[in-house]
Amino acid sequence: MTFQVMTANRLHDGQVVYLAEDDSWSERLSDAIVADSDEMAKTLLTLGARAVEQHIVVDAYLFAVSVENGRILPLSRRELIRAAGPSVRIDLGYQAAAE
Repeated sequence: MTFQVMTANRLHDGQVVYLAEDDSWSERLSDAIVADSDEMAKTLLTLGARAVEQHIVVDAYLFAVSVENGRILPLSRRELIRAAGPSVRIDLGYQAAAE
């Protein structure tokens, strides 16, 4: 079974965000709703499309993740980089906040 998470970029600042349980968009991947069925994935796609129509986010899409010991882990390098923040300057984004 492939798990999936809905991601997008927040329209007003371009920040990478993830659809959370309370139907908000969080900057933390750990807050994301994990779709564990095709039906849930379709629901997330509908919610993402609605947020795009409402001009909250842009480019909403699902991506594959694994869940290990309660942690959501992106399966693709692209999503690993998006979750970590800018790769050109580690003093910016999530990488800087982690230090």
